[in-house]
Amino acid sequence: MSINIVLVEPEIPQNTGNIARTCAAIGATLHLVHPLGFDISEKAVKRAGLDYWDKLDIIEYKNLEEFKSKVDSKNIFLLSTKSQKVYTDVKYQDNCYLVFGPETRGLPEDYILENLENAVRIPMRDNIRSLNLSNAVAIVAYEAERQLNYTNLKEISDYFNKI
Repeated sequence: MSINIVLVEPEIPQNTGNIARTCAAIGATLHLVHPLGFDISEKAVKRAGLDYWDKLDIIEYKNLEEFKSKVDSKNIFLLSTKSQKVYTDVKYQDNCYLVFGPETRGLPEDYILENLENAVRIPMRDNIRSLNLSNAVAIVAYEAERQLNYTNLKEISDYFNKI
């Protein structure tokens, strides 16, 4: 059991590195939709997620159209500030896809309209444009994992059992 995190045309390598770390922590597959705003072998990405990079499953797509043609749209959730539904108001299923757009412009409006029923948002105040992408991914990914009962995740620390 696992979820999928999809980054469409990510622009900031540090965000992708942080998201890679979150994916490694929860066992999510990271999907990268080109074009990327950086090279994934770039030092900045590796610095942000180097010690986790080898623990990731990464799938790349040459563009959004290729991603759409390979993934069943019934099990996707698009994250956008333009959405009306809150991310906690939907039921996430195993193997769902959480799709996030580029940091500076978000997902294309036509893609959101094609999937309006599965478009969700993170609530925030009116005068705030958006959250940092890596924070948004973590918020929604952990809600999906909570709904899936943290399957395959360690819920209780064994720290005090060692001392």
